[in-house]
Amino acid sequence: MIDLAALVALRAVDTHGSVVAAADALGFTPSAVSQQVKRLERQVGIPLLERVGRGVMLTHAGRHLVEEGSRLLADMESLESGLHAQATTVAGRLRLTAFSTAMRGLIAPVAGNLRTVHPDLALTLSEREPWDTIDLVATGHSEIGVVHSWGDVPLSIPDHLVTTEVHRDIADVIAHRDHPLAQLAKVTPHDLVAEDWIATPEGTICRQWLNRMYAGTGRLPRIAHVSMEFDSHLALVRAGLGIALVPRLGRAELGEDLVAVRVVDPVPTREILALHRRTMAASPAVTAVLAALVAQNSTDQNSAEASD
Repeated sequence: MIDLAALVALRAVDTHGSVVAAADALGFTPSAVSQQVKRLERQVGIPLLERVGRGVMLTHAGRHLVEEGSRLLADMESLESGLHAQATTVAGRLRLTAFSTAMRGLIAPVAGNLRTVHPDLALTLSEREPWDTIDLVATGHSEIGVVHSWGDVPLSIPDHLVTTEVHRDIADVIAHRDHPLAQLAKVTPHDLVAEDWIATPEGTICRQWLNRMYAGTGRLPRIAHVSMEFDSHLALVRAGLGIALVPRLGRAELGEDLVAVRVVDPVPTREILALHRRTMAASPAVTAVLAALVAQNSTDQNSAEASD
C-alpha cells in the first residue's frame, strides 16, 4: 500500500526542486523527507529520485507516481472535506499563506478572532509573494492563500483553485509634508512624471502597476530607490528621498511628517483574493476562514466610512 504522507513528500520535492526546500515547505526536517521518499521507494520497489550534480530530480517512475498520485490526493482531500462538512466540525490545521500587508492588516486580526471562536481550528501562517502563494495552494502545500491583483496586471490562477474577493484596497501617493504634492487634494499620473519614486523591485506586481499607471503620460516612473517593504518606503519618504505609492491595507501610521494624497485617472486599486482548492470547498474550516476574512473587510470599511 502506498503511503500517502510519503507521496506528499515526493510531490513536494518535485514542486520545490530539492529535499531541503520540500522540508521547509512541509515543516519537516530534510532527514524526515528523505526517509519518507525512501520508504515510498521500498513500497513500490522502484527508484523515484536520482541525483543530478548536488541536487535531485524525479525519475520517470517518480514523475508518473506524482502525476497519477496527485489525483488520488485530491480525491482524499475532497473525501475528508465532505466528512467534516457532514459533522459540521470547524477543526483541524489549515496552512494559510499571504503577502506582507495582508498579513498585517487582514490576517492577524482574523486569526486572533478565529482562535477565540473556533478553538479547535489551528492556523499556520506563512508570508509569501502572490506567485509563490498560488503555487503553494495549487500544489497542496497550503490550504488557503491570500493574494492581490492590481487593476489589469494579469495574475494567473489555475482552474482547480477557487477565488473569493475578501477586500478591495486603494493606494495613495505618500509625500513628505514639505513636498509640493502634499498640498494637493488629489493627483493624476501627469502630475507625477518629474518625481523621484521609491518603488518595489522590477518584476513585482506593485512595480508593474506603477509602470502601467504611467501609460497615458508617455513616460516611465523615475525610480530613485528600490525597497521590497512598504514600511521602508515610508522611512525613505520621511527622509525626503522621494515619493511612494503605498496601499492603505496594513499601512503604518504616517505621523506628522507624511501626507497621503489620492490618485485619480486611474485610481490605484487592487483586489485582495482568497484562494483554495475546489476539493476543499465543502470544508467547514475553510468556509469559516473565508467568512471571517469577508467579515473583517466589512468591519474595516465601516470604520473607514465612520472616520471620513
